Amino acid sequence: MKRKVLSVLLASAMVASLAACGSSNDAPAQSAAATDSAAASTEASTEAYNLEEINVVVNGTLTATVDNGQAEFVQQWDDAVSEAIGHPIKMNIQQLDHSGYTDAVGRLFAGGDYPDVMIMSADMFKQYAPTGLLWDMSEAYANAKFQSHLILPEINENLKDEEGHLYGFAPTYGNGCVTYVKQAWLDAVGLKAEDIKTYDDYYNMLLKFHNEDPDGNGVTGDTYGVIAAGFVGNEAPYVNYLPEFWQDSYPAILQDDNGTWYDGFQTDATKAALLRLQQAYKDGAIDPETLTASTKIAREKWFSNDQTGSSGVFTYWAGSWYQTLTDNLIKNGVDDKLVELAPIAEVGAYLNREAPVWVIIDDGDGDNSREQAIFDAFIETMMDGDKVQTLWTYGAEDVHWSTKAESFTINAGTEKEKTYEYEDGTFHLKQSPNDPNSVWKKNAMDPALVICSLDNGFNDISSLAAEGNKFFTENCKDAPQSPTSETYTNESGTIYDAKLAAITAVVVDGGDVDAAMQTYVDTVGSIIDQCLAELNQ
Repeated sequence: MKRKVLSVLLASAMVASLAACGSSNDAPAQSAAATDSAAASTEASTEAYNLEEINVVVNGTLTATVDNGQAEFVQQWDDAVSEAIGHPIKMNIQQLDHSGYTDAVGRLFAGGDYPDVMIMSADMFKQYAPTGLLWDMSEAYANAKFQSHLILPEINENLKDEEGHLYGFAPTYGNGCVTYVKQAWLDAVGLKAEDIKTYDDYYNMLLKFHNEDPDGNGVTGDTYGVIAAGFVGNEAPYVNYLPEFWQDSYPAILQDDNGTWYDGFQTDATKAALLRLQQAYKDGAIDPETLTASTKIAREKWFSNDQTGSSGVFTYWAGSWYQTLTDNLIKNGVDDKLVELAPIAEVGAYLNREAPVWVIIDDGDGDNSREQAIFDAFIETMMDGDKVQTLWTYGAEDVHWSTKAESFTINAGTEKEKTYEYEDGTFHLKQSPNDPNSVWKKNAMDPALVICSLDNGFNDISSLAAEGNKFFTENCKDAPQSPTSETYTNESGTIYDAKLAAITAVVVDGGDVDAAMQTYVDTVGSIIDQCLAELNQ
């Protein structure tokens, strides 16, 4: 890869930030390179840059790995992009291990060996954006051809800093959960979804679903208000399956408005949330199986063909899951009309997970022509709505997907045997190149989450899923940034176990919330203090 003309100060700052385990509080100040770049920009050449190759660093987000059709993906990308930009261009991919990606990138940068473009997690992006290492693509983004079929403009608008700079591009959104309510159950208890505006409204609905006969079997008290896969999640954003109970509480390590990290579990807001959950559990508003239910168990109980013991409310992933949940209700002979409940006043907005972004490295010479050429060849084409977007979404033609007639069987000779048959001209996914017993799903971009429409007819997103995507993006806010420190990485499991013990003691056992919180502090308080010390140093 090319060595970029970046200041030694910048490289040193990046190494220091990584040594601090990715703490966003320790993100380096604006580099000398950025200042020099701005000063030189008035004298910079504006001639078009002849870009012959692009060096790309990526993690496991790219599922077309070396043993899973990457060579064919790259070759088809080379051919399609060369045709689009009018001259030959080659993409060189360096795919780093997904779990150690942050450290690997740090070592790469410490050696002064920078790619042209790379993918970053939301946490990495927030750390690197202020350094001057990343190119401000705001003008290129505003003038991009893909603006004509951009369906989710909010995603990248929200990535801009206060001055309007855009240092990274998200081709998808992170997605999150919305609250689904069975319309038949609402009708049975005489409620309308549009009248559910506050927590009191929501709780009254749950009580009616439990105390009355929403499933119409002639028995009261044998149904529940809501079921979830646990009272709290073990990964961010933690509260997404029961947002109406958690409200303004976020029971994890997070930052306040001043950027100081603190433990959101040890707050009055969390205590109030636990008492709400306690009351709901006692009243039968929450299915008691929530304590141990996996997502699979919660889903299947909710759309079961026997609605006795089921619930009227289920908060789950937006977009394509709107279609999937509906399909399962139909399959099981249950009324399939669902309502996406607008966030109640106390919640305000559903939580959107932070999406990964693509960034372009700024070489600091004050001339934007090279960076613009990279944007045009890489990001502009990624969202072309046609050949290249299909490559990033589904992979290589006749390797990962095809429109040719074919028939194949997976898991032959087992109870899971399944045969797929397609006529000529029908878009379909093929068997995974490295696993003939599984069907390929996607490449680097989830087709349900992409921000630009795919206009060549290969988009398999249903109208219901599209409606769900639109509803979520209009009613979401970004989840708090997750912490990154050595102690937190090593002890996050222990911290979660202590939280779960406290929640169980209060919600299920009906215990005193202050006593449970003290037990939590006694158990992991010193670990939390060490995490906060590392994050706030």
